[in-house]
Amino acid sequence: MAMNFVTFNQDYSHLAVGTSRGFRIFTTDPFAKCYESKEAGNIAILEMLFSTSLVALILSPRRLQIKNTKASLCFMFIIFMILTASCSAICALSPSSDNCYLAYPLPQKAAGSSSAPPSHAPPNTTHVPPTSGEVLVFDAIKLEAVNVVEAHRSPLSCVTFNNEGTMLATASDKGTIIRVFSVPDAHKLYQFRRGSMPARIYSMAFNITSTLLCVSSATETVHIFKLGPQAGQTGGEGEEAVSPTKSNTAFTRRLSLGSDSAYDAAADDEDGAESPTALTSRKPNGTLMGLLRRTSQHVGINLASTVGGYLPKGVAEMWEPSRDFAWIRLPKSSSGASLSQLRSVVAMSPSSPQVMVVTSEGNFYVFSIDLAKGGEGTLIKQYSVLESNDQMGASGVDY
Repeated sequence: MAMNFVTFNQDYSHLAVGTSRGFRIFTTDPFAKCYESKEAGNIAILEMLFSTSLVALILSPRRLQIKNTKASLCFMFIIFMILTASCSAICALSPSSDNCYLAYPLPQKAAGSSSAPPSHAPPNTTHVPPTSGEVLVFDAIKLEAVNVVEAHRSPLSCVTFNNEGTMLATASDKGTIIRVFSVPDAHKLYQFRRGSMPARIYSMAFNITSTLLCVSSATETVHIFKLGPQAGQTGGEGEEAVSPTKSNTAFTRRLSLGSDSAYDAAADDEDGAESPTALTSRKPNGTLMGLLRRTSQHVGINLASTVGGYLPKGVAEMWEPSRDFAWIRLPKSSSGASLSQLRSVVAMSPSSPQVMVVTSEGNFYVFSIDLAKGGEGTLIKQYSVLESNDQMGASGVDY
């Protein structure tokens, strides 16, 4: 049995898993299976409506169902055809009823063809995969586009809203830069650097209070970035944020009220340096490539700290990208697969300083982080969301 899809509900209190036979729903704290359907079919996508019994299911191929798990009733059954497909399926819906927005890559129309297709041929798509990182923000209540966010130069890999629908986090397919914009006015609020090497971003999630942003990628590290007053202070309208310290050893987060394509392009292409905390806390890599990377990172830190003090604030942003406040490392795969082959979905606990991670191998991890000091998180719980010998392997392991 294959695991096809994993998702958290809007307040991260429940976890849903779609498989080739059906789906299961778990509570996250305490971890326990609260519902299972073994005859729903091959589930491609499923979404929950907060903690209610309503679940939206997409079965392969192209069948939509709205199901009540308490009454085992199916309210809606639709077979649909997608004319303009998003190959990467990148999209985010705000969970707020007041700020209900939909975000997805700005569609780009395909070049017209001089020859007309045969009358019996199916309709062709009128759009092509995006080549830029622009995001279209669509008002799901008024059914109209409200803004276009110029987020990245390269195509998008992940977008997500915060709980209030007032912030939008974006990542490109390079995965080195994470940006946060205000919604719906599309002002750039924060800019973070995940790392110096490109990696696919699989999942991003704000915490309930929108003070932390958690990011997972095709690496063993999950990054937690800090948002808030310590990340920069905004002045009057149109003013740029001022760094709270000029220390050469503290790379503080900067806040800007607009996205400048020249600076953003440089930031996207820049080989960022590890933060001083990360350099002293993370285990060194003994390979030649690791030695070269550590050397270049130290040079980058010294160069940024020296030159950054003489540059205007807007230019200094690309020299002093914000690094992670905390991070966690996923345990090694028991199946022998490399961590770069694992996909993961992340969420922040609504009631405690904990990060929840579900991997494509079916492991559910809970890590504790220090909100005061940051640094590396600690694995405190581990569960399985997959079956073993046709029985649910829901026994937990506490560390």
